Parts: sequence; structure tokens; C-alpha cells
Amino acid sequence: MLTFTDTAAARVRSFLAKQEGQGVSALRIAGTRKEHKLWLVKPADRQAGDRVMDGGGFEVFLDPMTVRHLEGATVDFVDGVMQSGFRVSFPSPVWDDPVAQKVQDVLDREVNPGIAGHGGSASLVRVEGDAAIIQLHGGCQGCGAADLTLKQGIERMIRDAVPEIVAVRDATDHAAGESPYYAPGASPADAETPLA
Repeated sequence: MLTFTDTAAARVRSFLAKQEGQGVSALRIAGTRKEHKLWLVKPADRQAGDRVMDGGGFEVFLDPMTVRHLEGATVDFVDGVMQSGFRVSFPSPVWDDPVAQKVQDVLDREVNPGIAGHGGSASLVRVEGDAAIIQLHGGCQGCGAADLTLKQGIERMIRDAVPEIVAVRDATDHAAGESPYYAPGASPADAETPLA
């Protein structure tokens, strides 16, 4: 089931209160794990196959495909300097390997909160020997500053916290990025990592 943080639920209720004169009283979420959209709707916008859930004082409409893709996700509202908005996140994996788990913990606590303001996230693919293999998503996938973020931010944070790791490698298909934070041709001098 999809859950809302207290911050996200309060923000939705605030938006709905401003629209109540127009009959808007629910939230629709649609999409996949990779790409999803949220918007305010009227009760009449509910479709026959929708699952309706309580978001914390308001109804949420989810079509069957969205239910399948967003199962277990959490909706939060991030209010940052560079970017604000709703974020849908998924539970982090639990690793059997203690070194991999330490890397995952660094990504969860230090890395992802920092790059979320640019619409990005990083996930651990695997640990190979003394190297962590990382994949970048969202605004970091295809970003002109991704290498800078990886080398001067993510790698530094992981190596400082997990001495068993001496290298971090990027497994991201940057050519597949759909909404990079900086254009792919951006010069590192023109871009800065949110983690530096």
C-alpha cells in the first residue's frame, strides 16, 4: 500500500482546502515506479477500476497499473532551495553483505537527501571486491554534472564511512536519462554537485 508522510498529507490537505470552492477534494496518482504524476481532482474524476485509499484526510485515486507499480512506496513533500515538490520513494533493500549494507546506509542517510533537491537518487547495484557499483536515477541520470557528483560527492561520502570500499563505479545508462538536472553538455565548471 502507498503511504504519505505527515508533511505530504498536510501539504495535500492545504492544497485541497484552497480548491474546495471548485469541488476538488481528492488526489490522483498515476504512473510507474520510474515516472509518476500527482494532481488534484474532483470526486467525479474517479474511474471504474480505481482503487481508492485514504491519504490522511483525503481520498487518493489509483488506477490498477499504478497500484502495482507503487506498492510499498511513500509520498513525501520536500521543500528545498533548488527544487520543491512531492517525492515518491521506495523502501531501500536490505543486504546480506554487511559492507553492502553500510554502503546502502550511506546512500539513504547522506547521499539521497542531498541529491533529492535536484530530482535525483542513487542506488547500490552491488559490491564487487572493494568497489561499490552505483546507479543514478531521475535528475542525476544523464546530468552533465553526474561524474562530478559521483566522484566528489558520493564516492567521498562512501569511502569516508565505509573503509572497505576504495572505489565507486557508475553503472548508469546516462543516455537513457529523460530529465537531467543539467544538460548533458554542461561543463563541470558551470555545474556544481549538490553533495560537494
